[in-house]
Amino acid sequence: MTTQLVKSKGETKKLGGYSQNRLNVDLTTGKIEEVSISEDFCHKWIGCYGFAAKILWDELKPGVDPLGPENVLVWATGPISGTIAPSSSKYGVFAKSPLTHFFGFAISSGSIAAQAKRAGIDLIVLKGKAPEPVYLVIDDDNRYLVPCKDTLWGKGCWETEEILKEQFNDQRLAVMSIGPSGEMMSRLGCITNDRNRQAGRTGMGGVMGSKNLKAIAFRGTKNVSVANNAEFYQFAKKLIKDTQGPRTIKYRGLGTAAGMEKYSKLGMLPSYNFREGVFDKIDLLNAEVLNNEWLVKKVACSQCSVACDHLAKVPKKHSKYPGLIVSVDHEMLYSFGSATGCTDWPSIMKCIQLCDDFGIDAISGGATAAMACELYDIGLITKEDLGYELPFSSTDTLVKFTEEMCLKKNFAGKIFGDGTKEAGRRLEEMGRKNASYYGIHIKGLELPAFDLHGMSSFAVGMGVSIRGACHLRNSAYGLDLRGKYDRFKYDDPVGRGKAIVGLEDDSTLTDSLIMCKFARGVYEVDDLAKMFNLVTGFNTDTIYVYTRAKAILTLSKCFNIREGWTRVDDHPPERFFKEPHTIGPAKDYVLSEEGFQSMLSGYYIARGWDPETGIPTEETLKFLGLDFVIGKLNTK
Repeated sequence: MTTQLVKSKGETKKLGGYSQNRLNVDLTTGKIEEVSISEDFCHKWIGCYGFAAKILWDELKPGVDPLGPENVLVWATGPISGTIAPSSSKYGVFAKSPLTHFFGFAISSGSIAAQAKRAGIDLIVLKGKAPEPVYLVIDDDNRYLVPCKDTLWGKGCWETEEILKEQFNDQRLAVMSIGPSGEMMSRLGCITNDRNRQAGRTGMGGVMGSKNLKAIAFRGTKNVSVANNAEFYQFAKKLIKDTQGPRTIKYRGLGTAAGMEKYSKLGMLPSYNFREGVFDKIDLLNAEVLNNEWLVKKVACSQCSVACDHLAKVPKKHSKYPGLIVSVDHEMLYSFGSATGCTDWPSIMKCIQLCDDFGIDAISGGATAAMACELYDIGLITKEDLGYELPFSSTDTLVKFTEEMCLKKNFAGKIFGDGTKEAGRRLEEMGRKNASYYGIHIKGLELPAFDLHGMSSFAVGMGVSIRGACHLRNSAYGLDLRGKYDRFKYDDPVGRGKAIVGLEDDSTLTDSLIMCKFARGVYEVDDLAKMFNLVTGFNTDTIYVYTRAKAILTLSKCFNIREGWTRVDDHPPERFFKEPHTIGPAKDYVLSEEGFQSMLSGYYIARGWDPETGIPTEETLKFLGLDFVIGKLNTK
């Protein structure tokens, strides 16, 4: 393949923070074009999530096959990436999701964003499909594609990264890659970078695989300038100090796994595929055990003073997987631990390694394994199907199932290799009645580590998430955890809706700037607008940036509507409405359909969307500057 690089700068005002460079990559022809991003585009869409929402709306045809060449893959970062702002080295990958068929995106940390900004790139838009496997190199001012059918294709993410670093003779090279799962276009396919960081959710690795794009490698040596250097330095210095204080102690200390015991006590920890919210073996699977028996190192991403990443190691003398080192967090201990009933640490760690290296989202992967364990338990799949037993609390066979799922091998891979929604459909086509009921997902995306039986506010927050079941699109679980509202009631639906909207807007702005949500507690109300202004040179206020956040989220909602979304899609799984827990604080409790629907309408009202249909009104679209959407929604 011959790479053709064309530069088309045009007239544009130089802003701080942004490189204002967009790279258009036509994988079919090999043509690479570098164009300027205008000041107006930066001002209106801020960065990362905002950039991608506008590009996908404008440049992706409705109704395309997510795994076909017409899908558009957007890589983006934001204005504060590459600066000394704490916890700011993050990027996002966006496309129509093969898992949900709606707006898809995944976010990752590590070194990628910082290297990309130093190479002068804010945006990469990839279209078409390469005639053979390739990887993309962004090396300062050089941008080119390299065929890799005989060198990288078929290899795991970890080995791919190592090979490219050796090839460039530079350990600073930042590599994001897919593994065999992504190459096979798994709908669970993730992107791995820095070995232990993943852009995991909604199948973006599968989209890369569908385009024959194995990896993107970044290396940059340029400065990232900010508009108000002296004032920004003092402000960032204060924030760095704050991120080393009490507001982030949970992440720096025990790590995210601290939530395991806390949520179990509250009846919110998904256990045995969401049958229960209390894990009966929590004394074997918690943060204290992780830190005291398995932890070897805490690791930070670029520009981060928190260091939340907890690396665990299986001792070399251990009989299982000796010397294995993986990143272990709360979500993985839920998905391959409490959700499957497994408490064997080496087995859980091996499952994580398989997902990270072969390249599937380990949240969805573990949740899919949990579904399989329950289906085995009730007899809807059998030993004859799998070739082995897979009850809850499995260890070695859980690892075997995970490998087959990742590689789409045998019955496990062919049925479960694309997640719970597809597994349910495939099994029902085989005559396994009601199999879909046990797939715990929203819009096709498997749930993270929150049981919704006793979380009436978060049931709505999770339900309305643009990309499917997600605790990162809004942190409405805090409304239930901290008792702002009675988590077993449905009073004040509009008031709760406004609270959810506020949290959702905050997440949208955070994902556009872009920064880590683990640092969000150190920012005061006006700090994000202040950061935006100091870095870019814009002169905006808090109302403006949050209004733009509303516009970004509403535009991605409109994308979903154009793809066929209806109110029914904003609904948690039926299990939460039909099957109560038998133990714990949420014992005998199920969600009320009437109560949920009332609160869902309250959320829509708070958003300025039609309370019955959930479709943004023309008045709201005009207020948010989204006039270009009017008349283009598929609402039939």
